[in-house]
Amino acid sequence: MRRGIAAAVLATAIAVSASACGSSGGTASGSSASGPVTITWWDTSDATNEAPTYKALVAQFEQANPSIKVDYVSVPFANAQTKFTAAAAAGKGAPDVLRSDVGWLAGFAQQGFLVPLDGTAASAEKSSFEPQLIQQATYQGKLYGMPEVTDTLGLMYNKALFTKAGITAAPKTWDELKADAALVKQKDGVDGFAFNPASYYAMPFLYGEGTDMLDASSKKLEFNSAAAIKGMNTLKDLVSAPGVSKLDTTPNGYTNIMDAFESGKVASIIQGPWETSNVFKGAAFADKTNLGVAAVPAGSAGKAGAPIGGHNLVAYAGSDAAHQAAAEKFIAFMTSAASQVTTATKNDTLPTRQDAYTSAVTSNPGIADFQAILSAGVPRQPVAHYSDLYGPFGTELTKMLSGQETVQQAMSNTTIQAQKLLPDYAAQ
Repeated sequence: MRRGIAAAVLATAIAVSASACGSSGGTASGSSASGPVTITWWDTSDATNEAPTYKALVAQFEQANPSIKVDYVSVPFANAQTKFTAAAAAGKGAPDVLRSDVGWLAGFAQQGFLVPLDGTAASAEKSSFEPQLIQQATYQGKLYGMPEVTDTLGLMYNKALFTKAGITAAPKTWDELKADAALVKQKDGVDGFAFNPASYYAMPFLYGEGTDMLDASSKKLEFNSAAAIKGMNTLKDLVSAPGVSKLDTTPNGYTNIMDAFESGKVASIIQGPWETSNVFKGAAFADKTNLGVAAVPAGSAGKAGAPIGGHNLVAYAGSDAAHQAAAEKFIAFMTSAASQVTTATKNDTLPTRQDAYTSAVTSNPGIADFQAILSAGVPRQPVAHYSDLYGPFGTELTKMLSGQETVQQAMSNTTIQAQKLLPDYAAQ
């Protein structure tokens, strides 16, 4: 599945009282004390490739819990954030459970749309989950979601092309990647690296300098910081270096980069595990062992860092007590080790808890390799409009990398736009 990284757009919404409405998905029988409780689940996964696995798990849950019925609704990911915001703000039509992108959680929690899961059945096995994923599901000290699937970015590379060029190990710094790209071009006659000019893929260059888009603790925007400027200069130097593919800013740029990598015309890219199944279909990776996955290279701060993505299951605060209890039980089931093993093996996704990385799961080389680099993942900061910053950053990133603006101009313009989203944050 090809997945675009889009900036989140949060609509202005009114606070929702838990007593304002009952379950959005329950029918009259759903709220009857004598009959089963019916909860609604909005699943935002890919309707063709991923949803069948979740539908089968729903059936298992209902069989094990005859007093709870699940009204499964497939909601396109691109529409889910605004659709849930509108329904929750109106106090009508919101689901009891939502499969939420990790970038939406802080905004939903800030607006009062989610119920905390601390101390509930949903979070009973919290200690089994990766700590940084629990951190990313927490807002102002309260846990509002349980991590269902996760991902991060890594350096994917063609082992055969690296070996042919005399490269014996994946680059550990951006300078090493630059040198390797030139060597691959010289020895193999193909490009050594291609970069997708989207803000999400530029985050490792900020993390590598020990910075981020903002600092939540001091309420400062970091785009104009010396560290951020250095990171972007490193990126700009890389994309214009010998052996690096010409920057592709066309609407088909992402697809073009992936096609080039899969066919062996590019030796390395920065990419996430959601593309491994497509990569393995490529001519260059008919032998799956030819795919190498390493942590993204480190910057001058000496530490590699990549954004953590994925999805959490969250519960709607407007549901009544009976539906919330049923929703919490459902979330616990869907994020259990057994359910995550099923999801990982069927959908090629990364589990969010260590005990779900069984031999059956790690037999998939894409999952095993990305599990090894999850520790380099950096959680998004718990700020409602954090993910919205990818939008203005991405617009200016393209101008910066294509030479329309200097790095300083682009980062200053990004700061101006960011302050419109976060007026209480000071510029660096």
